[in-house]
Amino acid sequence: RGRKPAQWDGASAGVAPASPNHRTRLPHVELGAVPQHVCLRLGDSLAPKLRRELTETRLPNAHRVRKVEPRRKVDAALDTGYGACWLRRPEIAEVVQSALRHFDCERYDLHEWVVMPNHAHVLFTRLRATPLSSIVHSWKSHTAKRANALLGRSGAFWDSDYFDRAIRNERHFRIAADYIRANPVNAGLCEAPEDWRWSSAYQPSVRDARPVYLLSPMPRPPRTAARLRQRTMRSLHAS
Repeated sequence: RGRKPAQWDGASAGVAPASPNHRTRLPHVELGAVPQHVCLRLGDSLAPKLRRELTETRLPNAHRVRKVEPRRKVDAALDTGYGACWLRRPEIAEVVQSALRHFDCERYDLHEWVVMPNHAHVLFTRLRATPLSSIVHSWKSHTAKRANALLGRSGAFWDSDYFDRAIRNERHFRIAADYIRANPVNAGLCEAPEDWRWSSAYQPSVRDARPVYLLSPMPRPPRTAARLRQRTMRSLHAS
C-alpha cells in the first residue's frame, strides 16, 4: 500500500526542517519527510477555565521543541466529550474521515486516524513540499463548510489552532499509532479499536490494518537551519 516513513534526511526532504509558523498562538514546525501527529479539536471542545489556562501559557523559544499545551490534561479533557460534540453525528464524522483520506498517497501518506466526538487525531507523512499548515487548513476549511451546512449553522466549527508533533523515532511512532487506535476504547466509546467506525482501525479492507512502523530509528530533527547546514556539510565531508 502506501509508502513507509523513511529515515529523516534533511538534504532530501526539500523543506526547511525548522520553520515555525507563528500566525497562531502555538508555533507549528514545518518538516520534510517526517511522520507527524496532528490533533484537531472543535471550537467548544475545552471548558473556558482550561482554555484560559492554555491561553496564559507562555510560549518557549521559537526554535526549541515546544511543550505549550499540557498534553495529558488536554487529551483527558477532550475524551470527556465536552461541548456540542458535532463529530458524534455519523454524517459529520464521515465528512471528516473522507477529507482525511482524500489525498492519501498523493499529498501525504496516511498512517493512522480517528474521528472522536469533539476532536480528531491524524498520523501522516507529507509526500510533497506542501506546508503542514496548508494541509491542515484544507482539512478544516472543507469539513467546516460541509458540517455547518449539515447542521444548518454558520460560524466557527474548529478551534482556530491545532496541535502537531514530529515523530522522533520508531518507538515514538508506535506510541502515537497505538494511542490513536485505542483512543475510542480509552474514552469508553467502544470495547475494541476495530469497533469504532471512524478510524483507521475499523477498515482493514481499505488499507493494511497493520501499523506502518518505521524501518529504523530516526534522529531528532535539527531545530535550526544552521544545524541542518552543519549536518549536510558533515555528510558531504564523510562521503
